[in-house]
Amino acid sequence: MPPSVYQVDAFTDTVFAGNPAAVCILSAPRDPGWMQHVAAEMNLSETAFLHRAGGTTYRLRWFTPTDEVDLCGHATLASAHVLWAEAGLPPHEPLRFKTQSGVLTARHSTPWIELDFPSDPVEIDNVPSTLLEALGVEAPVTAGWSSRDVLVQVDSPDAVAALTPNLEALRDISARGVIVTAADDDAAEADFVSRFFAPGVGVPEDPVTGSAHCALAPFWAKRLDRTTLVGRQVSSRGGTVRVHLEAPDADRVTLAGQAVTVFHGTLVGDAEAESGTE
Repeated sequence: MPPSVYQVDAFTDTVFAGNPAAVCILSAPRDPGWMQHVAAEMNLSETAFLHRAGGTTYRLRWFTPTDEVDLCGHATLASAHVLWAEAGLPPHEPLRFKTQSGVLTARHSTPWIELDFPSDPVEIDNVPSTLLEALGVEAPVTAGWSSRDVLVQVDSPDAVAALTPNLEALRDISARGVIVTAADDDAAEADFVSRFFAPGVGVPEDPVTGSAHCALAPFWAKRLDRTTLVGRQVSSRGGTVRVHLEAPDADRVTLAGQAVTVFHGTLVGDAEAESGTE
């Protein structure tokens, strides 16, 4: 049977906002090269591929248009949404996803979906002046590195929103992407804002990046002295991520968001190709 494909807007309760992800439900594992072709065809920041591994446990992989990645928040949120809202799984039962980043769980807390992800704390350190030049940031408040990304703090939400980085110059950084963030002292709906750029893996600017909040959550928990926070990603589409840690230095972080299905289709082309391996 040809695989079903859904497009879901994640970290939003409104269509045409948040971060769009494709979710492809497979009956068996497929070859990574085939999955990469499908992700390039979908041409979204992430396409998730999942197949059942028993009960409510699924094998989950994520691909940008050019690369497989080891962690993605919004496509995981979209996958959980599809399984509950479209595939008919009971929403009271948690989902388990076997991934390159270990087992991730999703729980339904209407209307929010809560994801249990690994924390990715930032070590404060110097970042290359060429990176700051590419961002157009002259004097960051602070900066550092998580295990995946570079984080640069600037002095205001307006400075985050006004960024027009040189994306070509950001392709060569030695990290998955760049998080730019600021505290939002005046907004009632968010504690901090951010944007995320990852042209090196085929994503010039990601609209809402769940995995970046694995770094943003401990970063802002330490600075704001609170472990339950709301982040707002101020891309042109925009989206909201709730975060919670048991402590600022906790190993895990809960990311919560909403999602809506935009459309559902069937992947007809190459549907009869041989199944791959895990």
